[in-house]
Amino acid sequence: MPVHVVSGGAGPGPGPGPGPGPGSQVPTHLTRIPISLISTATDCSDKTVKGKVVHKGPLVSLEYNEFILKTVIQEEESQPNSSSERLSINVVLFGALAQEFSQAINQGDVLEASGFTVGNSPTVHKDKLHPCNLHLSGADACIYVSRLLPPDPRPPAANKRSCSEVSRTAKVPKYTYVSLGDLKPGAVVNVYGVVVFFKQPFKSRGTDLCTTLKITDRSNQKVGCTVFCEKLDDHPKIFQIGDIIRLHRVKTQLFNDSITLINTFGFSVVAFDGTVGGAVEPRTSSRSFHFDQEDRRAVEELRSWAANQALLPPAPTVPLSAVQPKAYFDLTCQLLAKAPIDSTCTLLKVWDGTKCPHPLLKVTAEPGVTEGSSSASKERQNLVANVLVYDNHVEFARQLKPGAYLRIYNLRVLSGASKVPGHTGNQSEEADHVSFHLHGGTAYGRGIRVLPENSPDVLELKKVTETFPEEDDMDDVDLTELSDSGLLEVWSTPPESCDPVPVDCGTERSCSHSEPPVTLAQLKRSDPRRVFHVSARLRSYQPLRLHQALKLHCPGCKSMQDVPDEDLVARVFSEASGDPGPCGHPWALSGQVEVPGDSPGSPGRTLTLYLSTQLMSEGKTKDLVFLRGSTLEETCRLATGYQNIVPVRPSGGGMALLDLSAPFLFRGRKRYYGCKQCSDVGVREPCAEGVEVIDEKIVAEALGVRLLRFGLLMKLELQDATDTLEVFLWRDAESFFSVSAEDVAANQEAQDSVRHTMDSLCPPGSSLAERPWLDLCLSAYGVQEAGQNQTCYQICHTNASRASSALSDPA
Repeated sequence: MPVHVVSGGAGPGPGPGPGPGPGSQVPTHLTRIPISLISTATDCSDKTVKGKVVHKGPLVSLEYNEFILKTVIQEEESQPNSSSERLSINVVLFGALAQEFSQAINQGDVLEASGFTVGNSPTVHKDKLHPCNLHLSGADACIYVSRLLPPDPRPPAANKRSCSEVSRTAKVPKYTYVSLGDLKPGAVVNVYGVVVFFKQPFKSRGTDLCTTLKITDRSNQKVGCTVFCEKLDDHPKIFQIGDIIRLHRVKTQLFNDSITLINTFGFSVVAFDGTVGGAVEPRTSSRSFHFDQEDRRAVEELRSWAANQALLPPAPTVPLSAVQPKAYFDLTCQLLAKAPIDSTCTLLKVWDGTKCPHPLLKVTAEPGVTEGSSSASKERQNLVANVLVYDNHVEFARQLKPGAYLRIYNLRVLSGASKVPGHTGNQSEEADHVSFHLHGGTAYGRGIRVLPENSPDVLELKKVTETFPEEDDMDDVDLTELSDSGLLEVWSTPPESCDPVPVDCGTERSCSHSEPPVTLAQLKRSDPRRVFHVSARLRSYQPLRLHQALKLHCPGCKSMQDVPDEDLVARVFSEASGDPGPCGHPWALSGQVEVPGDSPGSPGRTLTLYLSTQLMSEGKTKDLVFLRGSTLEETCRLATGYQNIVPVRPSGGGMALLDLSAPFLFRGRKRYYGCKQCSDVGVREPCAEGVEVIDEKIVAEALGVRLLRFGLLMKLELQDATDTLEVFLWRDAESFFSVSAEDVAANQEAQDSVRHTMDSLCPPGSSLAERPWLDLCLSAYGVQEAGQNQTCYQICHTNASRASSALSDPA
């Protein structure tokens, strides 16, 4: 079990040093490290971190019975002159450890963790905690928890109470719940129910917000409920019909000959998702609430009963791909941008990763009033829908933050532009274009709700939207995760967009910025939130071994890694080639292929390959093959004769991919890698219906692989007559070298082009005075490293193809 209770309540000592003695379950070879000393360079082996649980998040269920949970621990022993914020750190737990933690550990417990890894915290700017977080997963991760009862201040004689007496004192209060069919007027009760109707909180005639809903239970009695609370967070978090709700201390009263419920003093509410089999995660803003196994059982029983009663709607929400004109529907989406149209209307730009079957009406706002992303990739731009929010919903809409996940209730689809405020397009030509309107009022539950990012609907939405590229989805990669490959130990992350005006890359510094040239000394003294034009020479660059500049980047988790070396890949193939056992799939037919030897006259080998029956029926026998038992060299030789080769190994009578340390796909000289963290691998037959060319994206989708992208990353040191400056080349590296990183990975000509460019900018053995002047556009961005704010710079909108032409010293 990865969660252990320390024997006798003994825990490790108060400071760094060896663990406790033989009476404790914490191994003695472990050494504790203070939270304040943790960094990404920390050697985590044989180390523990100790702290008090000050926040415990919900257990989130992912696919295939995987779980994740986030908690915050704080060192109990504050050090002099240390900030309490710096002594708290986020801890993320995965799998079985997350499950056990959720069940066994409570807020306030003191724990000690071992077997962790250290990563950069993506929420450091938001929660102001430690800039790193701890990850615990796998067999090596353990948590030791101690619960020490406080000493009893009474004399020893008073402590001689029976165990049953102590048990009665420590008992949690017991709550009694009344069936909705047994309610009587004038009582204060606790109830459970299934939501069959609800309205989002709306402004009442007084100062409070009002929520109205109707619930039912096994008695089949439908009871209305009204909640008045001043704060939105105190209202029930109901997202759809069928949700389960638990109400404590509500008063029953008679209204129009029917029993209704209304909140009273001490009222509290907890809501749950009503889907059978879903995680039983309470939705509440209360810091403390009672929830035990009996409550869990009550929720699951109500879920099962409601499912058999057909209380859940057949389709709680409708994607944009299924909407029809004049229809009303609920939409789950992500907010990309918003803008006021007038005092009674606000524009929300949203998407859900699906494409509306009808042309979308373009709605524009006044310049300078849009909040959020104003640019997107071409693929993504075609999926953005305009939602016009009216009247009483405007105030709430204007408080929304771009990036939030929303559910919009009772949204209407309208055709044409005649009723769209401020639209100036050709109304006759756009008569078939649709827009989406959230009318005023609260009828039929009309309104907007912000969904938590760990809700099942949001997690499902993310799977769809993350398959589309952003404008520059390699910009926000976490460079601090780089392994040491001759670059800096800590590299700061360039932001998603550094320039206030989107521009196109072209020849040398062809940007449209009107910034006057500055010296490097002036640049360092300037406001860092801008772009700069400089003229400087290249003093040095890293890495000197240019192949180390080639990186693999995941657009999903934003991680970056080196391209695996040939020896590692060859070893993975070698280990897989000897796997015994049957191999195959019902949709695949096996065959054999002869692989020639290393040299003319040397014996070859016969290997087994598998072909999709669907592709064979379409005559595409060489478009995709699954190859078993080959070495790396043999796979490369066969790749010249097949468009796509996927190396496989036997697994449980079927086929499985090789370890993702090796390429999962070969296309000629090109190799494609997958992200271990974001992939959900499985050998499946690709859907080739209507597909002319099977490419790496189609294969990756069929195999459940999150495709890693190639990128180029370098650090350059510039110098002019006034100062020196280190800059990064990442976002625009491909346009800088006029080659694609994918070509550099597979093409000698592209590699030679990069080498030639760097040799022309910084000729080997040359002095600084002999090197050409470079006109560069630099963008500045701020980062926080080890609690310190720093300014970094990267080259943008600059093409080095003409950098070596004759340039004279700048005036």
